Amino acid sequence: MSPRDRTVIAVMLVSTFVVLLNETIMSVALPVLMTELNVTPATGQWLTAGFLLAMAVIIPITGFLIRRIPTKVLYGTAMTLFSIGTLLAAIAPGFGVLLTARFIQASGTAIMMPLLMTTVMTLVPPARRGAVMGNLSIVISVAPAIGPTVSGILLDLLSWRFMFWTVLPIALIAMVIGIPKIVNIGEATNDRIDVLSVVLSALGFGGLVYGLSSVGEAANAEPFLPLWVPFVVGGLGLVAFVWRQLILQRDDRALLDLRTFKSRAFVVSSALMVVMMMTLLGAVVILPIYLQNVLHLEPLKTGLLLLPGGLIMGLLGPVVGRLYDRLGARTLLVPGAVLTSLALWSTLFFSATSSLWLVLAFHLMLSVGLAFVFTPLFTSGLAAVEPKLYSYGSAIFATIQQLAGAAGVALLVTVLSLAAAGLARTGSSEVEATAGGVHSAFLVAAILSVFAIVGAALIPTAKKEG
Repeated sequence: MSPRDRTVIAVMLVSTFVVLLNETIMSVALPVLMTELNVTPATGQWLTAGFLLAMAVIIPITGFLIRRIPTKVLYGTAMTLFSIGTLLAAIAPGFGVLLTARFIQASGTAIMMPLLMTTVMTLVPPARRGAVMGNLSIVISVAPAIGPTVSGILLDLLSWRFMFWTVLPIALIAMVIGIPKIVNIGEATNDRIDVLSVVLSALGFGGLVYGLSSVGEAANAEPFLPLWVPFVVGGLGLVAFVWRQLILQRDDRALLDLRTFKSRAFVVSSALMVVMMMTLLGAVVILPIYLQNVLHLEPLKTGLLLLPGGLIMGLLGPVVGRLYDRLGARTLLVPGAVLTSLALWSTLFFSATSSLWLVLAFHLMLSVGLAFVFTPLFTSGLAAVEPKLYSYGSAIFATIQQLAGAAGVALLVTVLSLAAAGLARTGSSEVEATAGGVHSAFLVAAILSVFAIVGAALIPTAKKEG
């Protein structure tokens, strides 16, 4: 790569680090926020699920935005939205404003992720993509790892608002330094956005995740809408969205070109991404609740306990990337999926009196397994589509990633809420009921992880793609 290309990727990596740090900084803080803002777990999880939902609604548009808007302008827009949302979150007077701020933050984050992936696939030669994606995974892994630790330190010393006051200056500095260095990638087109597709996307993805979250709320209170309504709206909206894209792509006018799914490798990678993100994001939200509400661990210690696993995942990134360039996807995906599944099944030994060493061992095993999954998954899936479809492939991957994460959070919190409520009615203490709910939630995640092993084995080739 030329020095210019390396600079562009480096600037986007730093900015992506900032937005991903913010994405996971909330996980340790959820129990604290639920207490201070007086909301239930089913409502509080919207600070994470709502963030992911907003990304899932916005990301389908990014394939169009990357083709229509110059890279420099799009990068500046993303970082500006993220900074505004972060400022609003820092001064939020209550849960409603805080949730709105998270939506605005998500708008910026939603643009950055596909923009980074498309830039890497466009600028990096096929023979080096594994190595570059491996280095990229350092940022993607270390930022989420540091997020809970930073959150724990700040919550131990200061108010939860400083989670956002700390991120804001970093985002502003990255934006001020980054905008002059970004250069435009490719030629901008004159495509027009299809408003109906945007509406159908919002109804489809939004309805499904809202429905999942409403099930969790039903364990504690009457939901705002009958449970069947959001599921019907979401299902019909998603079907209509797909139908609309199939028509528009005949003239290359689709908001999200679905011809990427003609590649078997892309289809299998997408399905595997759904399972992995559901289990990962759901587990990330459930684990701090278990550590703080059952094992009574302080936020700072919770963050420190989760740090080693994330750092190991980041350190393994370049190693896995180089192995991918030599061995291909399947050779790495199968053992990674198996190790991830074994880690999740080990949570069946969690109880109200579990040793912290057991929790640490689980998180380390989970992190190593995921390190061997995500780099091959992203690289092989995107490499399987035509170069002209890279922007759509990146947007579809990112949409699937965030929607599956939101669904996973909603699903596992729903299971936790329902199981805990059932145990509480039988006379169990609050700690015992929460421990039982956590046990049920992790059991669901473990069962889902078995499907990930099957998906890893179905990746079409063990040889290097591209």
